[in-house]
Amino acid sequence: MRLWRKIAKTGRVAEPAPRHDGGEPSEQAGELAGSVQIRHVDAGSCNGCEVEIASAFGPVYDAERYGARLVASPRHADALLVTGPVTRNMEVALRRTHDAVAEPRLVIALGDCARNCGAFAGAYGVAGAVSDVVPVDVEVPGCPPEPEAIVAALRRLTGR
Repeated sequence: MRLWRKIAKTGRVAEPAPRHDGGEPSEQAGELAGSVQIRHVDAGSCNGCEVEIASAFGPVYDAERYGARLVASPRHADALLVTGPVTRNMEVALRRTHDAVAEPRLVIALGDCARNCGAFAGAYGVAGAVSDVVPVDVEVPGCPPEPEAIVAALRRLTGR
């Protein structure tokens, strides 16, 4: 009983929703009807972006309240959230994952490494940026991008 009283007294402990930036939702937002199912693909990152993704979907920033949800299979996804430069070992896997997502599909390149290989540019094991392997619809800059930037990009996709 003590725990229930404490929960009732404390209430929701999430950051208040930031003001919507006022920008227009993306063209795809209408097709997604306010929600997007996302499959995360680590194409060779240092895991810095993964920590920020966990924060964005955690209880403080709570990206799910804006209609974004992580799913375990590309067959259930509307979008791919790709982190890191695409390594030679992940190039074919990323293409196959991209092909497994139903149309209309979106690709989000998260972080500087996904956008332009970042610190890994020119490395022998890197095949290139995400846009060199699959078409990219949304880019989120930063090394690693802050959870607020990730949530803002997802809000533009869902239109919420």
